[in-house]
Amino acid sequence: MIKLFTKYAIGLFLMTFAVSCAQQGTEQQQSQETVTDTVEVTTDYTKAVAVVHPTEGNSASGTVTFSQTNDGVRVEAEIEGLEQGKHGFHIHQYGDCTASDGTSAGGHYNPEGNDHAGPDAESRHVGDMGNIEANEKGVATKNYVDSTIELNGSNSIIGRGIVIHGGEDDLESQPTGAAGPRMGCGVIGIANTSAE
Repeated sequence: MIKLFTKYAIGLFLMTFAVSCAQQGTEQQQSQETVTDTVEVTTDYTKAVAVVHPTEGNSASGTVTFSQTNDGVRVEAEIEGLEQGKHGFHIHQYGDCTASDGTSAGGHYNPEGNDHAGPDAESRHVGDMGNIEANEKGVATKNYVDSTIELNGSNSIIGRGIVIHGGEDDLESQPTGAAGPRMGCGVIGIANTSAE
């Protein structure tokens, strides 16, 4: 009788211990999941830069800088090696210029799923910066403040691509403005502000 009671007591203890361990494991897992769910990555970038290189068979090159201001992000570009006239000027989804024709940069950066439009439109792709216009020497410059582009937050452009197109963006055709082939491509990176 004592042996039977002892076996029963030991069995009950082991079962209780196992249930307790399982509950603790579940609580720890839930606690870890909660911590993971609430972790947010915050950044405070004030400037970004892209160096544009020509795609195969083309000569478009230059730099585009993005600087945080009180009114939005200032975009300053200087690109050379273009034919005279307007050229589509966009931020693309991927910071990947490995394809010889620039197609590895993907489509326009459009995290909100909006239609393509011009840079002043209320609803547009984040990447819709309109056109950059080259003079008779093939040099194009642009300097404006964009209220849609962000350097920080969930729609940050850092790590995305810059593409200069061969034709003019008509600001209407979907999904890219019929701007033609990609003449140059660059990756938007964090600028070294201490070097200024």
